Amino acid sequence: METAIDMARVPLPALRDFTTACLRAMGLTTEQAEIVGGALVFSELRFHPGQGQGVRRLRSYRDRLASGILDANAPFEVVKSSPALALVDGHGGLGSVIGIKAMRLAIAKAKTCGIGTVIVRNGTHYGSSAVHASEALAHGCIGVAYTNAGPEMAAWGGASPAVGTNPWAIAAPSDKGFPVVLDIALTTAGKGMMRWHAREGRTMPLDWALTPDGHETDDPEAAMQGALLGIGQYKGYGLSLMTDVLTGVVSGGGFGLAPYSDPKRQDVSHSFTAIDIDWFMPLAEFEGRMGRFIDEIRAGRKRPGVSEILVPGEQEHRRLTEKTRDGVPLDRTVLDDITTLGRELGVRETLEEINR
Repeated sequence: METAIDMARVPLPALRDFTTACLRAMGLTTEQAEIVGGALVFSELRFHPGQGQGVRRLRSYRDRLASGILDANAPFEVVKSSPALALVDGHGGLGSVIGIKAMRLAIAKAKTCGIGTVIVRNGTHYGSSAVHASEALAHGCIGVAYTNAGPEMAAWGGASPAVGTNPWAIAAPSDKGFPVVLDIALTTAGKGMMRWHAREGRTMPLDWALTPDGHETDDPEAAMQGALLGIGQYKGYGLSLMTDVLTGVVSGGGFGLAPYSDPKRQDVSHSFTAIDIDWFMPLAEFEGRMGRFIDEIRAGRKRPGVSEILVPGEQEHRRLTEKTRDGVPLDRTVLDDITTLGRELGVRETLEEINR
């Protein structure tokens, strides 16, 4: 029997203040708390709550900092640098902070060379790839960010986890009032959405995951014990494998089975690229060209039952607009957990529900 998940709404300003206050109480500097908190709220505004990103991760930050998996004082070490390239060692620091600093370094190089790429080893979970790709937008750049992750996806034809979800994001500005932002994991779905389906009492599509013995399943509970499946069958597996090559293998960091294998070290690797649009043409011209491209896409014939055609990032922009205006919906179990965490940390900021 299907069950609706209880949701509550909280004001966006209060959620921002509360999130930052919790992170400061964990020992982060103001700059670190604003970067990490901004990344968590960014994801909460743009994505479906079942995707597992957003403020629900506050407790995991507290636990990882307390256990030493994350080191808030870790150096951001530029191991090697050229005008267009850099290799960074994150030393197990805060993933969101490492990611934003690395993308800012890539942007600075792009402003000199037209393109800049920074590859990071010894990183940690950095949240949504879109957070880091979108950092380039305010600087007139196209942003590209991707990362490897712990093994969850089966190799094509395999039954056990071999590579990660290894998500990508590409962000480009437009003149439509929102940027075009592709943000995808290379699996058809993640375990967060499987948990959501399980809580709702729903089955899931057969192309999401395997049982531990390698059979396709529509049972999210069984799938949670098995391996995930790649997007486009063998294509997602191939893209995930090559993402490991472009991050962990080339950087000298963890890849394949290594990320998350050590309970004390996440050992993930990332790549960040900024492309300076002005090297090719004035920004306004590029945005206009993007606008015409979007118009062409939207004007295409629709399949039966489809009311409109969207471009990547458009649905997320609508969510952001609605949540900013009407309050941010939070799974009540998440709201209860972070409220309890706030009391445990002794923060004064509180979250009051919006009565609707």
